Amino acid sequence: MDNDIAEPDPSRQRNGVVEGLYGEFTDSLNAKVRYSVSLTESALTIQKIPSSPGQDELVFHLADCLGCRAYKVEDEADVGAFFTAYFYPFKRRWISTGMARQKVEQCFRVALVQDPLTNLQEAERWARAIREASIRQIPRRHDVKYYEVRRPCRVMVLVNPQSGRGQALQLFSGQIEPMLTEASVPYTLVITEHQNHARDLVRETDLSQWDALVILSGDGLLFEVLNGLLEREDWEEAIQTPLGILPGGSGNALAASVHHYTKSPPAWGKELLLSCGFLLCKGLVTRLDLVSVHLASSQRIFSFLSLAWGFVADVDIESEKYRLVGPMRFLVGTLMRLASLKVYQGRLAYLPAPPFTPQNSSLCSSLPCGPNSSPNQNSRHNHSTNHSTNSNHNTAHNSSNIAITTMRTKPQPVNQKGPPDSLLVDLEQPLPEHWTVVNEEEFVLVLAMFQSHLAEDLFAAPGATADDGFIHLLYVRAGISRLALLTLFMTMEKGGHLAIGCPHLVYERVKAFRLEPLSPEGAITVDGEMVEYGPVQAQVHEGIARLISG
Repeated sequence: MDNDIAEPDPSRQRNGVVEGLYGEFTDSLNAKVRYSVSLTESALTIQKIPSSPGQDELVFHLADCLGCRAYKVEDEADVGAFFTAYFYPFKRRWISTGMARQKVEQCFRVALVQDPLTNLQEAERWARAIREASIRQIPRRHDVKYYEVRRPCRVMVLVNPQSGRGQALQLFSGQIEPMLTEASVPYTLVITEHQNHARDLVRETDLSQWDALVILSGDGLLFEVLNGLLEREDWEEAIQTPLGILPGGSGNALAASVHHYTKSPPAWGKELLLSCGFLLCKGLVTRLDLVSVHLASSQRIFSFLSLAWGFVADVDIESEKYRLVGPMRFLVGTLMRLASLKVYQGRLAYLPAPPFTPQNSSLCSSLPCGPNSSPNQNSRHNHSTNHSTNSNHNTAHNSSNIAITTMRTKPQPVNQKGPPDSLLVDLEQPLPEHWTVVNEEEFVLVLAMFQSHLAEDLFAAPGATADDGFIHLLYVRAGISRLALLTLFMTMEKGGHLAIGCPHLVYERVKAFRLEPLSPEGAITVDGEMVEYGPVQAQVHEGIARLISG
């Protein structure tokens, strides 16, 4: 071989370069086993030597490659060097059916000459080529506008050690830390010590030190981070910071939603963690809707996931005592609450979303992005009109009147940070005439969803995407039997609850809503966190945040 190992070899002989790389290397553990290795724009192909063409050939797609590193062992007598590529392809599960990402390492020993430095340079050339090719092959959905994190991406990882079963730190060190190392992602680990620690930290820290903020916890820690960002003086710039979510809690709803948006097979537990870790290391960024929520005390908070009143909020709060059983806490809480099912009195009204038209069905890639884009501009969506599972429900106002207006809008306080709420009036003021008012005043639950999943195994809003610009409003009216409600939640596991024809379930796509509880006691949760009980209203702000997704 020529001494200049970076020089192309037109004959495509050993370790030559023609439209990629080609080389012959030995097994990392057995020097008697040799492989031919070829790198193209999209794949790494490995074949044992000697071998008949097509036999014992392994093809690894670079879209599944997380990284590659070159190194030398400590044995000074060994002149060879090594490079290891890390792949996470979809493979069949060992026990259950279906596919999931699983880690596969491919390691090769480079010993072309007796010079250790030359061998290491050759290994580094291969590692660099594999890394660069894998970046170009990041899987993308054709209908989504993507951004990319800066490379190398400097990441702050926030971990709540008490979340879920209290295993978040073990999950980080056992699964996520190795992936970050494989992908050459530098990180700083921050372990939260008390409630609102993360909120205070991101509100005050110099964000220029970080290219992304990553949360390994349940959904509550991300709630803190988002509200901390929106309390900053430079909130318009701060909210553009890419946010990553790694499931480490009981619900893990956003992590499940992010995985679902990639159109990958369903995953739970450590498989979901590995999937989200893979997406984090790949570094694609999409837009994320946020919803501003106004409470009775005039406090405004921002939500990324859900608002619940009634049955769902009760289960969320009451199941806290079962936190040690992990995601099973919600099943236990559901069964306990079904045994003492309650009905709540209240008033509900909403601003319907505009109907689907060619004018508002543009792909996300054509939409303006950044802090100066309109938060209420209509985005793409997959379904056309507002609808419910019960077509005979009555409303006090004609629901065909759905033009969005900004008349009599809620004034923005001088010191209030975050985007203005152009669709809302003060809670004390009457509703605008073009809003739809639900006549029923007895509910089992009201649930406003902003992502697809309410938990790992609760596919509550099948039509939702991260930046569709909608609030997916579901409510269940009084009169539903315990069996029917249990069936509703059982079918929600696969998103089938909207198709079973339950006469008590109503589903609408809306841009804003107002809820006024009349029952003296109850609970309201936002992103799984209990907030003050009383009148509440909210509106969606389309795509103002950034989410590491796929």
